[in-house]
Amino acid sequence: MRAEVRQVADGIHLVRGADTNWVILTEGDQLTLVDTGYPGDRERLLASLTAVGGAPEAVAAVLLTHAHTDHLGSAEYLRHVYGTPVYLHWAEVPHARREFRQQVTARQVLRESWRPGVLPWAVRALRSGGTAEVPVASPEAFPCCGALDLPGRPVPVATPGHTDGHAAFHLPGAGVVVSGDALVTGHPTSRVRGPQLLPAMFHHERDRAVASLDVLAALDGELLLPGHGPAHRGPVREAALLARERAL
Repeated sequence: MRAEVRQVADGIHLVRGADTNWVILTEGDQLTLVDTGYPGDRERLLASLTAVGGAPEAVAAVLLTHAHTDHLGSAEYLRHVYGTPVYLHWAEVPHARREFRQQVTARQVLRESWRPGVLPWAVRALRSGGTAEVPVASPEAFPCCGALDLPGRPVPVATPGHTDGHAAFHLPGAGVVVSGDALVTGHPTSRVRGPQLLPAMFHHERDRAVASLDVLAALDGELLLPGHGPAHRGPVREAALLARERAL
């Protein structure tokens, strides 16, 4: 299966893999890759780089919103094979090394398996390598405050709760927020459509995840690119506040 690659703004592409999105930012002949999908998404990931006129060698850095397996699936592959640096929030660095795990467990999934969509999603996750061990050997904390010196000039924004070190990325010049799993627009285990939090079983600390919606609501933007679900056009503030209302 090929990944679905969509140019959503000048130099910005949203790519859908196996139930998880990643974002490619292009600038000249270099790229920034935000998240990498499941381990089983690797061929889709590499094909998506080609589809936007790039290549793995052109990726200046991998930025991870967080270290769940469906987002860091090919980060270590790119680091090991191409020397691509992998950056996260400092609090997420040990998570990426797998010094600990803050991810939904098989027991939690089984407990929620009566809910519509959970079992089919779980089967796809297993087939996509959702339980694979793919730690990043040498992840690094974001190298500076403010905009990163990378294609797209993304600004990391701490949005903890889904994991301790979850981060979104703000592209103020483009009016874009890459929200990862801090704010999504859909998921196979949710019957809600549009801006929302993921179901509670996916969050390490749900109360902090709800609070982080206020952080996202303060960002200026008209295009939301989530870790799950389609792109959302409209004020990011309104999307975050709607998700908060739905969460309470």
